[in-house]
Amino acid sequence: MREVEHPGGSHPATLILGIGELTTNAPEDVGVDPVDDPTGVIRDAALLLDGGRVAWAGPESACADGVEAALGRAPDRVVGVEGRAVVPGFVDSHSHLVFAGDRSAEFEARMAGRPYAAGGIRTTVAATRAASDDELRAVLRRHVDQALAQGTTTLETKSGYGLSVPDEERAVRLAREVTDEVTFLGAHVVPPEFSDDPDGYVDLVVGDMLAACAPHARWVDVFCETGAFTPEQSRRVLEAGAAAGLGVRVHANQLGPGEGVRLAVDLGAAAVDHCTYLSDDDVAALAASWGGEAQGTVATLLPGVEFSTRQPYPDARRLLDAGAVVALASDCNPGSSYTSSMPLMVALAVRETGVTVAEAVWAATAGGARALRRDDVGHLAPGARADVVVLDAPSRTHLAYRPGVPLVHAVWKDGHPAR
Repeated sequence: MREVEHPGGSHPATLILGIGELTTNAPEDVGVDPVDDPTGVIRDAALLLDGGRVAWAGPESACADGVEAALGRAPDRVVGVEGRAVVPGFVDSHSHLVFAGDRSAEFEARMAGRPYAAGGIRTTVAATRAASDDELRAVLRRHVDQALAQGTTTLETKSGYGLSVPDEERAVRLAREVTDEVTFLGAHVVPPEFSDDPDGYVDLVVGDMLAACAPHARWVDVFCETGAFTPEQSRRVLEAGAAAGLGVRVHANQLGPGEGVRLAVDLGAAAVDHCTYLSDDDVAALAASWGGEAQGTVATLLPGVEFSTRQPYPDARRLLDAGAVVALASDCNPGSSYTSSMPLMVALAVRETGVTVAEAVWAATAGGARALRRDDVGHLAPGARADVVVLDAPSRTHLAYRPGVPLVHAVWKDGHPAR
């Protein structure tokens, strides 16, 4: 990658040249027919970043006119990426990064044949409660840095490993130090001290715990699953969170069929995550949620979980063919998916869930943005946040073609080089 600087602008503007393949996810904005290519790919492209926003994207042959129209002056810096592919920064809309402890022994036992169950979360709860703020902060920042190095420029993260008022408040407060996309997940599992009174724990979640956590959070979530919370308990938690001004998200249909997906759609959730076991009615409800002008419920698939637990992979093809909107996320957590690699999620989705490379990359970028109800990330149209990933490869296909290879060559976040 080569750089030439021309200082003197009122704020930094960077022109990226020599892009072999630019995925914009904004076909109409860059002159691409969305019917032919909904991901808006431009070959032999250029991209102009002005401050923290995208100012122009198009063929390199048109960049002189594009820069003049968008900027009215020379850019401060010109960067040549020598034929590499560029994609929007990955949007990881589901992770659990505030925790302490290690569950590698559980993973080893699972690989030897022990099935995954929700109860393993309690092991992490004990370790997290015992950790100091600085210890949790160090783990959190390490995982955020690892995600950024792999191209994740926007991430959501949850509480859920404290399960007491002070520990859940601490989790969302620390999470807010690294992202605005913070989710209150006090209803992750029932903690041991409430094992004989799960409804009493729900009372705590919708009362004092929600009051303490809502000021630091944007979202409320619940694990609606056998071994966690019933549909009735889940509805109480989600409605209380919504009444407190939080957006709704749901963990559902991970371990088996259930009512969680339809509950999510009924409550207008932004996303329902896992979606491993879906009935025809579930799929139809997710697709129908996008009718009209209302924003629907995104089906967020987490293939790292299936990789780590040996469960069946979700069927993304079935969802897409029905008209549902699909996102990919890492579900980075210490128990069922201890990876923050969105490139790995793309590769797993292509290999195991029936999607094309183009569909997987869209789901890991624009799909994640929809799952967070964001229109400023996940694409590279003019006005979007200048979150850019340069791949050390000539096309995005290499994300699936070369799984496990560190293909992220460079990252811009908010218009600034991040690695």
